[in-house]
Amino acid sequence: MSAYIGSGPYCYANSVAMLTGATPAVIETLTGSPFGAQIEGTVPYFDPSGWHPEIGVDAALSLLGWRCERQTGGDPVARLRALDSPAVAGPLDMGLLSYQTAGDGDHYVVVLDVTDDVVLLHDPHGHPYATLPVDQFVAAWEGKAVSYNAEPFVLRSTFVRDRVVSEVDALWASVPQAIHWLDGATDAVLAMASRPLDPDARMMWAYFGIRVGTRRLADASVNLGTLGLAGSAAVLDEQARLVGRLQHPVVSEDDQAVAEGLRRLAPTYDQLREVLEAEYVRVRG
Repeated sequence: MSAYIGSGPYCYANSVAMLTGATPAVIETLTGSPFGAQIEGTVPYFDPSGWHPEIGVDAALSLLGWRCERQTGGDPVARLRALDSPAVAGPLDMGLLSYQTAGDGDHYVVVLDVTDDVVLLHDPHGHPYATLPVDQFVAAWEGKAVSYNAEPFVLRSTFVRDRVVSEVDALWASVPQAIHWLDGATDAVLAMASRPLDPDARMMWAYFGIRVGTRRLADASVNLGTLGLAGSAAVLDEQARLVGRLQHPVVSEDDQAVAEGLRRLAPTYDQLREVLEAEYVRVRG
């Protein structure tokens, strides 16, 4: 097994890492995202039922001993101009960030400064020190197209570390919630296998869903391996391989191969829950 190093759509993990110094791969595992699968409407995701990035970001920060001010609504321009330190903005509507060509979807960035009518930011999807007119940034930041965005203009600022928690200790503390998130995942993946991908789902999987799902699982495998949870790490590695193998069939529209791959993947979620719970009880009591 070799750890993956390279690009990938880790926007919120990379944004949080810029302001905390934590390892992005560990942040992603702490969010809980690798531990499940769900179908939202007609779109399938390789993350847990009921989970979304806002839940995950708050969980990761807490586990690592960090707190921040999370604000929403209000006068977005005034709030941007009042910033005196970098802040994480999101979820945003990625498709409205006109400096990039990566496509649509939810997104997170780090706001560095606002001068005149221009926002200076680090976009973790490959755009350090990007700039955008304030009015265009605000339109994206409102996040109207983001399904889980219940509040506009979400901003996390003033990051403070209340407790020094090692990444290893944070990972141990995250395991009980990871076990909980796995409930229902096997059934969700079997449901994915039983229906054809609609055009929107195929496009999302092709440019985002499989890439991020595979990387989450691969990173979680490495992270749980560092805890000595060898059985759980092995199952996660197998899941990463199975999800990664879906990329070519999805792009080439080989739906039979996609369905077969999903059927192989489905039982591994129940298997992971059983193995992870057993290993956690054995090691931690």
